[in-house]
Amino acid sequence: MSSLYYECANNPLGDLRMMLAIGGNKRRIWTFFILVAGLCLALADMARAEVTAFKQAVAEAAADDRELAAFYQSNDYVGLWTGAGAGDAARRKALFEALQAADAHGLPAERYGADALMEVLQQVRGPRSRGFAEVAMSKAFLRFAQDLQTGALVPGRVDSEIKREVPRRDRIGYLVSLRDGAPRALFRSLPPRTNEYARLMKEKMRLERLLAQGGWGERVPAGSLKPGATGSAVVALRNRMIAMGYADRSATRAYDGALQIAVQKFQSAHGLEPDGVAGEGTMTEINRPVEDRLKSVIVAMERERWLNLPEGRGDRHILVNLADFSARIIDNDHETFRTRAVVGKNQGDRRSPEFSDVMEHMVINPTWHVPRSIAVKEYLPMMKRNRNAVGHLKLVDSRGRVVNRSRINFGAYNARNFPFAIKQPPSKRNALGLVKFMFPNKYNIYLHDTPAKNLFEREVRAYSHGCIRLHQPFEFAYTLLAKQEDDPKAFFHAKLDTGRETKVDLEKQVPVHIMYRTAYTHAKGPMQYRRDVYGRDARIWSALEQAGVSLRAVQG
Repeated sequence: MSSLYYECANNPLGDLRMMLAIGGNKRRIWTFFILVAGLCLALADMARAEVTAFKQAVAEAAADDRELAAFYQSNDYVGLWTGAGAGDAARRKALFEALQAADAHGLPAERYGADALMEVLQQVRGPRSRGFAEVAMSKAFLRFAQDLQTGALVPGRVDSEIKREVPRRDRIGYLVSLRDGAPRALFRSLPPRTNEYARLMKEKMRLERLLAQGGWGERVPAGSLKPGATGSAVVALRNRMIAMGYADRSATRAYDGALQIAVQKFQSAHGLEPDGVAGEGTMTEINRPVEDRLKSVIVAMERERWLNLPEGRGDRHILVNLADFSARIIDNDHETFRTRAVVGKNQGDRRSPEFSDVMEHMVINPTWHVPRSIAVKEYLPMMKRNRNAVGHLKLVDSRGRVVNRSRINFGAYNARNFPFAIKQPPSKRNALGLVKFMFPNKYNIYLHDTPAKNLFEREVRAYSHGCIRLHQPFEFAYTLLAKQEDDPKAFFHAKLDTGRETKVDLEKQVPVHIMYRTAYTHAKGPMQYRRDVYGRDARIWSALEQAGVSLRAVQG
């Protein structure tokens, strides 16, 4: 019908001119023309009715989605998916191919309903059903595109301590890009284009193959093992180290030097003290099944999507991994400095939040302005018992004057009416140490030195009130200043030696990303796994599972 309508619309007098030219009976010719013209008009009416029905169906189906309705309205209700043209066919094919790969990205494939979409398309019988199918395709596309690019979950709904603002893209922008560009190229551009994401996908596939093969074999039936031990438990440990790739094949039944080295490699890759002894903590990690590691990788991929920023993370940026108790400076995707960190204690409101901000300056010889929560919850009760408690701290009134404690009746105050600020002047004993690194934020979190150096030797380093303490703060400062000072070390110590509080601005501000990864990769070397110290990844996995994500075993 559409072909005939085209001929009528574009050449309605062609046959008439030809017949007149060859001298036919004019009455018959006019009669024929009237009949043809009537047929053309009827076909035109039918075509217009089809277009109208399609548009009405699209408008109805998109009415519950303001942005989608706005797109179709601005696009004069021209379809993207259900037309007979090559463009629509290419978009349909690209979408179904992408949906088939949802599992590979650790996304809930059932959420996008590929099978249901195919059935809807097969049942199209007229313009209205085609209009409803059109909108169903667009809704599935938008949901999938957003999930693939910036994650399937809203972080703060999973855990209130994840403060990360997910960089959601403009939904109409997705549709415009699909309409105007190459659909396959669009789908390739959506997931994070970071080396980390690519390596996590590779690890996911490796673990899925291992799962199909039965995992790493028998658990080690022992609470702990030491070098020199022999027996069946040692054999199980040896076999597990071989299966995990930390040891070469052997037939030894003894916990010998080679097995000790294998255990050390495992410990280093799992954030454990690499002493080569399979103690209780190490044995717990050794006996974790493939499924646990696969869950960690899938969660890490979701977290990587949450950090898929339009502007990128910055050529130079700082990564703090709370689960790894570390802080790193990254320059052009290469780690240029790394130090141990102490993070918030796994208790109440002391856990360190996750968010991104921008480091603006450092303060050398800082004053510690005690947070109100610490002042009234910890120090006020101590001063009620003994007015001279925590004597290294100064009380300051609302006018900035230091107040003599002997004149204060601490018993008259509580958490609501305590009128003083508490400060600690610069010194080596200052709780912030000798330097702090500031990225002003509403959570009052920053990086800083500390006089409590002994905590950095511990395996689990969750002790602070939420801020991030650095093991090597001076070296951290030198690395930051190297971009703007010829001799950063000399510059830093010249300020330090004055003993005065000094603010040093960073000429180029540095993005800071405080994250939490129990699974992450190295460009070279084994996959890294860490314990879920705050339990956040367990909550994320549970939410992903509820959304429809599942573990799968894949034959190699």
